[in-house]
Amino acid sequence: MIILGVILLVVGLIIGMPILVTVGIIVAVIGLVLMVAGRTGHAVGGRSHYF
Repeated sequence: MIILGVILLVVGLIIGMPILVTVGIIVAVIGLVLMVAGRTGHAVGGRSHYF
C-alpha cells in the first residue's frame, strides 16, 4: 500500500491532478499505519504481520 500511495502521489504531481495526490497521500498513510501496527505485535486483519 505504501508503494501504491507513492506511485499515485508521483503520477498525480506529474500529471497535475490534485485528486491523485490526495488519494496517494491517504493510501500511503494507511499503509504506514498498518505497517507500524503490524510491527508492534498487533494482529492486523487477522494477520500477525503485515507486508
